[in-house]
Amino acid sequence: QARLVESGGGLVQAGGSLRLSCTASGRTLDNYAMGWFRQAPGKEREFVVAINWSGESAYFADSVKGRFTISRDNAKRTVYLQMNSLKSEDTAVYYCARRGLVTTNQAMGVSPKIYEYDIWGQGTQVTVSS
Repeated sequence: QARLVESGGGLVQAGGSLRLSCTASGRTLDNYAMGWFRQAPGKEREFVVAINWSGESAYFADSVKGRFTISRDNAKRTVYLQMNSLKSEDTAVYYCARRGLVTTNQAMGVSPKIYEYDIWGQGTQVTVSS
């Protein structure tokens, strides 16, 4: 069973940048799309961005399009979320997850559907001060 660990969160001023990492242990993630989600206090967990198994395609939520980028290094079992031009509304706990609750072929492609993700990290806090 794979285990995911996020890191890189912290406190940053509006307009600043942060880079989050999500590293897997236990099993590789080569054949799975990976997603980043976030949850602000009092709100439901929401989709941020997903990347396909090879890193060649990604799907972004409208709220982060043009500001966030995602990449992955399968050899290092790590997915990265580069967040630029941060806003106060980006403040949340950020989670990475594996898209494992679909067929083997489907698991390679991106999706914003939270219920298709099975393994989750513990989250990392991102706080943007205005």
